Amino acid sequence: MPPTPGLRRALALLSCPNCAGSLELDDNSVRCPQGHLFDVARQGYLNLLGGPQPANADTPAMLAARDRVHSTGVFAPLRELLARICAGRRTILEVGSGTGAYLQSALGESPSAVGIAMDISTAAARSAAKLDSRIAAVVADVWQQFPIADASLDTVLAVFAPRNFAEFARVLKPSGQLVVVTPEPEHLIELRSTHQLLGLHPQKAASVAAHAKENFELVDRLRHRSTWNGDAALVADLIAMGPNAFHELPEAVEPSSLTVSVTVQVFGRSLAD
Repeated sequence: MPPTPGLRRALALLSCPNCAGSLELDDNSVRCPQGHLFDVARQGYLNLLGGPQPANADTPAMLAARDRVHSTGVFAPLRELLARICAGRRTILEVGSGTGAYLQSALGESPSAVGIAMDISTAAARSAAKLDSRIAAVVADVWQQFPIADASLDTVLAVFAPRNFAEFARVLKPSGQLVVVTPEPEHLIELRSTHQLLGLHPQKAASVAAHAKENFELVDRLRHRSTWNGDAALVADLIAMGPNAFHELPEAVEPSSLTVSVTVQVFGRSLAD
């Protein structure tokens, strides 16, 4: 498959993972001046990982469950909040992007906006590549140097995702913003109590802010809390879409009320950076 429109538009923001050189299209591949060549997958995404994905990368079944969850609207208020925070930002990277649903919301309605969905999972890249023509889906490791040019982005978005603050600072423009979403202890508490799901850090937002201090200054902190009446299918998908999918899933679930409770922190580049 030829590169997607999103990948073509985002290419100027990307860099070679081997030498950090610029990338240019070469038929259905991209190439840097040093001759490093990377094929565009037939599904339209670009794999710059340089090796096999790890065993804990999101699976196709997890991504399908996540798609179904987003289609219910349970996270729609959070997506709307992210759209307001990112309004007017033209170039946006989402790390640990999964399906790309949050990135799509952050891009708003602007036809000129450019999004990069970066995930270590090829299944996630396949999902994001077909979601929105403005999105370039890239397979890469958040703990390595990002295949993205210095000071090229308006926003970096990390929603329930790993955080590499040094790389966030490197790829953001001086005027750029970092938006981090973390769960509060009561997030999906009904499912955690009933199905013994993995626990949450009780002070996650504070921990994120503390680790960000070397490169960023906290600009705003927002809490979002909403409730939803989930049927059995939604409950099952919420369990199956996350890390609990790598453990034993419950054989049967019941409908449940659901609490969505998160903190959204917006950071600016540190003046001393």
